[in-house]
Amino acid sequence: MKFILYFFAIVTALTHGAEPIAPIPESIPYDAAKAAVGEKLFFDPILSRDYTISCATCHDFSKGGADARNVSTGIHHQKGSMNAPTVLNSIFNFTQFWNGRAKNLTEQALGPIHNPIEMGLTPAESTLRLKGDPAYSNAFEKITGRRTITANDIAIMIAEYEKTLITPNGRFDLYLRGEKSLSPKEMEGYQLFKTLGCISCHNGVNVGGNSYQKMGAILSIERKAKTDDRYAITHRERDKNVFKVPTLRNIALTAPYFHDGSAATLREAINKMSYHNLGIKLSEKEIDSLLTFLNTLTGKLAGKELRP
Repeated sequence: MKFILYFFAIVTALTHGAEPIAPIPESIPYDAAKAAVGEKLFFDPILSRDYTISCATCHDFSKGGADARNVSTGIHHQKGSMNAPTVLNSIFNFTQFWNGRAKNLTEQALGPIHNPIEMGLTPAESTLRLKGDPAYSNAFEKITGRRTITANDIAIMIAEYEKTLITPNGRFDLYLRGEKSLSPKEMEGYQLFKTLGCISCHNGVNVGGNSYQKMGAILSIERKAKTDDRYAITHRERDKNVFKVPTLRNIALTAPYFHDGSAATLREAINKMSYHNLGIKLSEKEIDSLLTFLNTLTGKLAGKELRP
């Protein structure tokens, strides 16, 4: 019922001329000192048990902030069960992780560090490591005013850095701000995106990331046993194969697609979602138009074009 109400809200907005997608702001407030420490931690493998994995290992900026592997590889070459979603623009998501088990970036930041497959450090071990490193110890003390470091301090620093990872000024943002026109083919793809109903789930500033929806809402998709969907949290039958809708920002760069990386290309992902979630079979021409529009969602990180 929620989905139906939401769908009609979007349709109502469209019929009244309001754009269902908002431009990414060119900047958002953040604490520069905390973000500087967070940036160092983001790229430093010091927070993994065997000193081999950092946050950047699975969130590659040359891959749109995502992981080019179907599922990420953690310490001791252990394989996870989910594709790492992009960290770019994650500040605009209403929850974090595919199943929304973290309500914000601070909660999310500690998940991979303490996960035994991913980075494998306990809260006590992670704080002990940083306290034993004079550069980190001094940097934390300058900010917190304490000689102690807590796991929450680590999370706050990383989350503050992640706030800076926004990608404004893509072609579509410029169009929304009235600074640039879309090409006829880009506009055709955008109109198709709206009329087909893709917009009912992919809307807002992040073109997604603001609702949970079922993979296979119209024509069901087989659920894998090892899947961190909403069911893993709620244990309600109706939450099987329900995930946070992924952002489509920079989607041209973030292959493979879906929570399990099962779609190797964006064309394959469009084909699968249109069939299973809209109940339609698109023509190649329609897919080409949608791809052209989706390419306009690639933005700039710190003023620089994102490129593979």
